[in-house]
Amino acid sequence: MPEDGTPEASPPDAPEKDLQHYVNQDGQKIFCRYWKPETPPRALVFVVHGAGEHCCRYDDLAQLLTGLNFFVFSHDHVGHGQSDGDRMTVSDFHVYVRDALQHVDLMRKEHPNIPLFICGHSMGGAISILMANERPADFSGLILISPLVLPNPESASSFKVFAAKILNHVLPNFSLGGIDPNCLSRNKQEVECYAKDPLVHHGGLKVSFGVQLLNATARVEKALPHFKLPVLLFHGTADKLCDFKGSQFMMDTVPSEDKTLKVYENAFHTLHKELPEVTSAVFQEIKSWILQRLEVSTSAPATTEQPEPPKTT
Repeated sequence: MPEDGTPEASPPDAPEKDLQHYVNQDGQKIFCRYWKPETPPRALVFVVHGAGEHCCRYDDLAQLLTGLNFFVFSHDHVGHGQSDGDRMTVSDFHVYVRDALQHVDLMRKEHPNIPLFICGHSMGGAISILMANERPADFSGLILISPLVLPNPESASSFKVFAAKILNHVLPNFSLGGIDPNCLSRNKQEVECYAKDPLVHHGGLKVSFGVQLLNATARVEKALPHFKLPVLLFHGTADKLCDFKGSQFMMDTVPSEDKTLKVYENAFHTLHKELPEVTSAVFQEIKSWILQRLEVSTSAPATTEQPEPPKTT
């Protein structure tokens, strides 16, 4: 497992002093978080967080999965949370993918012969798709919560995209505005927790970062026609940050024979921190889906029947 250490560029008010980390190819310390079951794990689950947040926000989901005897691991992307790097700045979106695959390789050295699933949210969904596209044989399935697949039509009109690319050459650090916490969830308690979290980036989104997100969606769109892994998608119809049409597009595009879309009417972006009934349903679906795929992987080969994309209120 990665060594212990203190990331040099962690925020000054980081709550932990001795942090587990690994060092990426650029020499930056990447803060890691592990949720280890008490007995030998039956599967690994890699949680990939979204833009501006950090991996410790997934403790509830990780505790659920650890209770099923899964070893859950995650890290803060470079420039996020308690990892090194300028806040929400990256030279190329593939750095996130590269670092994530490095972490997977570290875990595989200790657990080489058990299934590995990815669970990605928002920007982490795009990272997860690109990871699986680059190394499909490494993974048993993909869970995506409100993934970034297509650019948001409100913020990525042709004119705005053109303007952003021009600005990226002259004012790459120009702020495009921050994320409104009220767009994340209808659960006011969760909104307040996000707004007060010192490890969340509450500053504006830089032009250079916005351009990298556009680059990510272009790469995801190219990857989808080759995607054959089992995939479980979750999306709320009132998501204002990642277009719901992206998940629909993914369902229509990927050739995977095992793909399911769960739609939550009027739900916002962070379904794993939404109204209790929504979050509970999402957690139950994740639990059942992984357990079913584990049963299939340990039994004789069988054809997976394609379910109809259900709608959940």
